[in-house]
Amino acid sequence: MTAAEGIATPQAGAAFGVRWDALQKREPLIEARDLGISFDLRFDRSRTVRVGLRSIFRRTRHQILWAVRHLTLRVHAGECLAVVGANGAGKSTLLQTFAGILTQDEGSLVRNGAVSALLNLGVGFDPKLTGRENVELVAALLGLSARRTRQRLPDVIEFADVGDFFDAPLRTYSSGMRARLGFAVATMIEPQILVLDEVIGTGDAAFRIKSRERLSELVRSAHAVVLATLDMQWVADFANYAILMDHGQVIAEGAPEAVVALHRARSGRPPRQYDCPGCATAPAGGY
Repeated sequence: MTAAEGIATPQAGAAFGVRWDALQKREPLIEARDLGISFDLRFDRSRTVRVGLRSIFRRTRHQILWAVRHLTLRVHAGECLAVVGANGAGKSTLLQTFAGILTQDEGSLVRNGAVSALLNLGVGFDPKLTGRENVELVAALLGLSARRTRQRLPDVIEFADVGDFFDAPLRTYSSGMRARLGFAVATMIEPQILVLDEVIGTGDAAFRIKSRERLSELVRSAHAVVLATLDMQWVADFANYAILMDHGQVIAEGAPEAVVALHRARSGRPPRQYDCPGCATAPAGGY
């Protein structure tokens, strides 16, 4: 099933002024086919080495947990894909795989572009270093030259808006200040693919507005954004496609408003089959 066949066309790209038919003709920046990511519970951190080895030699059954299974989708330039679902649905595992942190156990995954990920606010930061030193450190890890970092630093300082704290140790920052700095660093390299996990709804109202504006700029510049967020209003207003995950599989996809409505209905009442006129029921995912 493709978005071009009418599942999400009413508002596809509307928030960013992107023509949906033009998007579908481009080479996807992310293409996943029958993707599967699993975890071997025999090596769970809570288990001792002895228990883990015993499980291996005894070939204990039911030790593999599939966090994502049979997922197929494409993400094109200029697209903002929202991944929706309850805790434990597989959203973070999927985004970590898109970011290259995890590798799939089944299927194929192709990334045609540079990826920048903000999966946890402040990941890669050293609390003993100042904000400025942390920006320089993360920029180096992202592959930016010292010259390019100096050029982008004013934009980071303006977006982070932490004032004199920029030259203070990170341990003195509030959670909101860390959020702004982390988001500014994640977007300083203007990635072709930006992966965000549960960071849109964080911070104060002013930060949420700024982060939305920054994401809008990225998508208008033909970048792709894949995000998981608890802010369902953001999904409905700004994403141009959404998928709903449950137990590692895509159970619905399509118009963001319809997917959000289905998610809210399933969250508020015992799970059963719900009507979702704007969604495409897709156990195997894909569009």
